[in-house]
Amino acid sequence: MSGRRAAPATGAARGSGGARSRGSAPGSGNGAVRGDTGAARGGGVGLADVPPGLPGQPGSAGPPPPGGSGDTAGLARGGVANLAGAALAAVAGVGVTWLVARGLGPVAAGSFFAATSAFVLVGGIARLGTTTALVYWPARLRAQGRPELIGPCLRSGLVPVAVLGLALGIAVWLSAERFVPEYAAPLTMLALFLPVAALSEALLAATRGYRMMRPTVLLEKIMRPATQLLCVGSLAVLALSDIVSPPSTWALAWVLPYVPGAAIAGFLVWRRWHHEPTLTRRDRIAARIEGRTVGSAFWRYTAPRALANAAQTALQRVDVLMVAGLAGLAPAAAYAVAGRFVVLGQLANGSIAQVVQPRLAETLSVGDRAGALRLYQTATAWLVMISWPLHLIVATYADLYLGLFGATYTAAAPAVRVLAAAMLISTGCGMVDMVLSMAGRTTWNLMNVLLALVTMVAIDLVAIPRLGVLGAAIGLAAAVAVNNLLPLAQLATSMRLHPFGSGTRTAMALAATSFGVVPWLVRLVVPSQPVGAGAALVLAAGVYFGGLRRFQDRLGLPALLAAARPGRRNTVKTASQG
Repeated sequence: MSGRRAAPATGAARGSGGARSRGSAPGSGNGAVRGDTGAARGGGVGLADVPPGLPGQPGSAGPPPPGGSGDTAGLARGGVANLAGAALAAVAGVGVTWLVARGLGPVAAGSFFAATSAFVLVGGIARLGTTTALVYWPARLRAQGRPELIGPCLRSGLVPVAVLGLALGIAVWLSAERFVPEYAAPLTMLALFLPVAALSEALLAATRGYRMMRPTVLLEKIMRPATQLLCVGSLAVLALSDIVSPPSTWALAWVLPYVPGAAIAGFLVWRRWHHEPTLTRRDRIAARIEGRTVGSAFWRYTAPRALANAAQTALQRVDVLMVAGLAGLAPAAAYAVAGRFVVLGQLANGSIAQVVQPRLAETLSVGDRAGALRLYQTATAWLVMISWPLHLIVATYADLYLGLFGATYTAAAPAVRVLAAAMLISTGCGMVDMVLSMAGRTTWNLMNVLLALVTMVAIDLVAIPRLGVLGAAIGLAAAVAVNNLLPLAQLATSMRLHPFGSGTRTAMALAATSFGVVPWLVRLVVPSQPVGAGAALVLAAGVYFGGLRRFQDRLGLPALLAAARPGRRNTVKTASQG
């Protein structure tokens, strides 16, 4: 006998219009949720006017809406685990980059980096923006008391990803030799795994929609990067013995770990879905979300995000391809190495965002703007606290950083400083595009990302032939500014949401003083490197940790510290960031 339970009613009371009633659901009410000014404003749904009976509303028997101190404690628990995983992934990622740069040499390394960038770019297209929707809809439907519709939403998202991933994989495999002969060999190897990689990301997003953070931490942040480091490291060891494998073999070693991750994530999603309430085929067809069929509602939200997600991935990867095409493979390798620290910051951003996404979706779905503001500001304070020291250190000691990968890469130091300045802006705005998407403003998000992408490509076409790697860095910095400052203004004017709470401002001041001003002063006294750099970092760390201790309540550190202690529940109330 199946372990799945029959679903509660999805009849007219829920807006289905014709589904057969088979029971009663607590707090079902009217499942249709209107946006704050109608769906037309953002191509989706906004802050909700939720009728009585839903959780967090007057007359509801359910729990209060997320976003209070208890939910911030949950954010801390998930954030600590995800950040720990991100730290391991960051170390492994830098290790892979170092091994490739050292083991292959500039030209072959450029071939590898260009191929992996193209692979990630095409994989972002294949995901169709579902990594946001597969978090948004399960969280929203659960908050509205309609878990029986989660299964149909998963089908609506995962099947097209699998089909498009397969089609794009075949297309890349067939066309790589014709269009990009310089790195066709590693790219055709990667193309074989494109459907698996696209499904892996989508399935992990679905686990987060069920508020399971452990699979993302274990599979995406620990298992995959560690296995990539092990596989690539084995090739690097062979290279030390003058057994140098071609870039296609290195690409195979890098992509193989996607396979077990996708299999495990798929099993976890299937097991969780198998125990959710289900609908008959007739009820599934008749079910409605906000007056639309499940598939129509899912893709009405996701379609703008699909293009935005592809454009967002292009912002992170297409510049490497443009450097390879306009300046050559060796400069492409230098640019990939120069931007490696950017990925470290993005891992921290993504780790916190993955925890915030479902909570923010639930908070906005019940109209709790204060809770959404608290989540956004707390997450941004933690992001600045973690990321700004890294970016400031790299900007100050760009020569030392690049020298780790080889003397041939140190000429890219000016590009590193430009990228570091851009990342200070990006992390200072927090996960602004994700907040905009969780609020249902996916059309706005699409326009922002497309404008940023056009800005970067236009600048790159002019600047790369003249300035090389530095020109690409300037293009990316301009795109980062557009993609963060524009949605920041949109959130502030339309929903009165912003990331600059007292905790965020404190984290910015502490990081800038400790890792910006202090190293600059030390450099005036002890200009030699690396002795001066070591002394500056020790002094900066002392100042920084002293400041964190002094302002721990304002920064929400008690919640993070309590969450980091194994076996203890986090009941610390995080200070409001007014």
